[in-house]
Amino acid sequence: MSEATEQATGASSRFATTLIDLLDRVRYRRVSENEQFDPIYRLRYEAYRREDFIPFNSQGVTRDEFDDLPNCYCFGVYIDDRLVSSLRFHHVTSQTPHSPCMSVWPDILRPHLDAGRNFIDPGRFTADFDASLAFPALPYLTLRLAAMACEYFPVVYCMSAVRPEHTAFYRRVFGAKPLGDQRSYANLAFPMQLYAAEVPVIRDMVARRYPFFMSTPDEREALFGSGQPNVPAIAPTARLAQRLEELEKVG
Repeated sequence: MSEATEQATGASSRFATTLIDLLDRVRYRRVSENEQFDPIYRLRYEAYRREDFIPFNSQGVTRDEFDDLPNCYCFGVYIDDRLVSSLRFHHVTSQTPHSPCMSVWPDILRPHLDAGRNFIDPGRFTADFDASLAFPALPYLTLRLAAMACEYFPVVYCMSAVRPEHTAFYRRVFGAKPLGDQRSYANLAFPMQLYAAEVPVIRDMVARRYPFFMSTPDEREALFGSGQPNVPAIAPTARLAQRLEELEKVG
């Protein structure tokens, strides 16, 4: 192994360790569909208004028709009990075929559904401005929800509508590849490009390189199981999941 490779491997290992340590302070909370004014919708509004992506509204919240779909899952991410970011995703199947990505790229995605290739469609990733400065790794902590969803639901792909300046991150971290051209997305004032990560292909690579994305079945069930929106915030289990996998390899 070359010196440069050793340094890169060491840096990656230190980063992973730091993230797992930070996860001890993180909690994930699923939002009830009945909470029209949940703080995550205010966080969305503030994040988009900060960059002038949406017009002013007197309620100070950002919701859309996709929040009310039966295959929608919304979450707030907390560090030390403070809301720092949020993420929404849809589990898209032939029985539940509606999602933001499907509304923008139906010509590309419908054939995948018809062929039985279900997918997770994560979006509405927004972050508190001060928290994004204090915790540069916040995208990893937040997108861990999407990684867990790809484990919990039987899907082939994780589809992401990605801003052009963020495509390098999705290629590097998730091995995602462009699947669709740039198009306007929902009611946002910037273009998005469709990227796809093939879950069976990249799963082990992502877990090995970024073990903080790992989780136990119990955590995934608590977050995504039916009838779960009103449960308390859930503590991450990446450290336990990594330990259990190591024990399984030894055994």
